[in-house]
Amino acid sequence: MAEEVKPYDQSGSKKEQVSKMFDGIAPYYDFLNRLLSLGIDVYWRKRAIKLLKEDAPKMVLDVATGTADVALETARQLQPDKIIGIDIANEMLEIGRTKIDKRGLSTTIELQQGDSENLPFSDNTFDAITVAFGVRNFEHLEKGLEEMHRVLKPGGKLVVLEFSKPRVFPFKQLYNFYFRNILPTVGRLTSKDPRAYSYLYESVQAFPDREQFTDILSKIGFKSNQCIPLTLGVCAIYSGGKA
Repeated sequence: MAEEVKPYDQSGSKKEQVSKMFDGIAPYYDFLNRLLSLGIDVYWRKRAIKLLKEDAPKMVLDVATGTADVALETARQLQPDKIIGIDIANEMLEIGRTKIDKRGLSTTIELQQGDSENLPFSDNTFDAITVAFGVRNFEHLEKGLEEMHRVLKPGGKLVVLEFSKPRVFPFKQLYNFYFRNILPTVGRLTSKDPRAYSYLYESVQAFPDREQFTDILSKIGFKSNQCIPLTLGVCAIYSGGKA
């Protein structure tokens, strides 16, 4: 089992602390994503959603939707009938709703506040489920994955985008220096939260990435699981289906 890393301290649940953290940094979140990833996070999302193109899903759930970047990209690429985004941080959702309204997509994309580990949907509801940079924030990783498996229709697909740990010298060392030192400093100065971007590094280090994560997907019951490393292993796309 992966070590549990929390944003602030050991008192209180990880879920409560993650919600508080994202509510606090919500106004700066999109800007910092573009800045700290040098804009490459946009490409990562496009690549992830492209995996669903052949499936042509009509009902899509975006878990840990945040400010709705993945939901908006899903609407652009796939034109499904309905996208529901769920997140525990209401301030993030409010920013997402504004973006959705500006694009005239409020009838297609609906954002709800809720717990990713206790999804308020019936079994076998969605044709596809997406999660971007959210699973490592789950308090109980397997519980969250079990919930997604439950609400996914047989024949449906899960696509997960998440940070991973580069393995190639010297990029691994450069990446670790940037993530551990530069990124938290810029994040702290910009978002005014001294812990949020230190937590980002720590949570990535603790996350069971690559083969470990696909093994967990198999344990939950997902089939044909695969991992696609991106940008020298900084990020990875995972996918799996429900039989």
